[in-house]
Amino acid sequence: MTAGGRSSVHVMGRGVGVAAAQAMLLENATSFSAEQGPERGSAPVAMLGEQALHLLDSLFGKGRISGSHRITRRIVRWNEAEPVSIPHQAFALSGQALLGALPLAHGSPPAAPPRFSLHARPPKPSLHQFGERKAAAAPVTLAAGADAASVLVEAVAAGWLFLIPLGAECAWLLAVGDAPDALLAQSRLVAPAIGTLGAVEARFETAPRVLEHLVGDDWLVLGSGALAFDPLCGDGTAMAARGGILAGAVASAIAEGQDPGPLLRHYRAMLIAALRRHLAACLPFYQRGGSGAWWQEQARATAEGHAWCTSMLAVEPEPAFVLTGSRLAPRTVAA
Repeated sequence: MTAGGRSSVHVMGRGVGVAAAQAMLLENATSFSAEQGPERGSAPVAMLGEQALHLLDSLFGKGRISGSHRITRRIVRWNEAEPVSIPHQAFALSGQALLGALPLAHGSPPAAPPRFSLHARPPKPSLHQFGERKAAAAPVTLAAGADAASVLVEAVAAGWLFLIPLGAECAWLLAVGDAPDALLAQSRLVAPAIGTLGAVEARFETAPRVLEHLVGDDWLVLGSGALAFDPLCGDGTAMAARGGILAGAVASAIAEGQDPGPLLRHYRAMLIAALRRHLAACLPFYQRGGSGAWWQEQARATAEGHAWCTSMLAVEPEPAFVLTGSRLAPRTVAA
């Protein structure tokens, strides 16, 4: 992964975005060194849509993401309406299983300064965050007769619940907005599907957010450290992979001597554009989820986030590059 005793790119961290970037560097024959650093806690559960799984298969080899549980239906109860059942092809697996399946390179810091660096953790960690949606994740057993092939999503007065089966008997509950017990006490869809509720094992923020400083003169941030989606709407795993692909292509181009400025500006604009689309998809759910103060505040913050993204993109030129295979080409050439 190094040439001539020196790496052109240094990759720091782990996760889907890092693995995708490394795959692009290898595809482009770009020399790099890798440093995983201290392990970060992974999300307790991941759900991959068919498109996300296909993307990971194309990057890392078909069948590498194994041990997943097939989901065939999403049942949603929103704003006290009757539940709606929607066909939904996806696969659920533990966060540790997903992380363990990634073909991350191992290595040491480069002997000489690299030309460019990719970071899973931001050097400058100031964030733009749109809303405050604290989540608690707890393991549960499914009640007798519960459909293990269906994920359940329910809005209640003080937040929302997401039940993701991992097998015939076990599942994970994600409670956003209040404690699991408090939200389950208001539930008509999720609560009956739970046999026993385990202790909370993870607490984290789920509001959409993006780094203020996504790029520097000789570095960029990728993966969930750069951009995070609300689990209610959007596939964060697929976004991390797509962002890693773009980051790897940018790093390869810079390592080959291309001007970093336009490439890094393109990377930043593409991530903000992805966040804008995500916020537009989330907004109707928060507008319709409930009439209480929590729902109104999340809808307001989501709308503000969308407006912020629009204002950022308004001063950006049209995309200057297009991804062709594993490389970025100037849009005029690619056209």
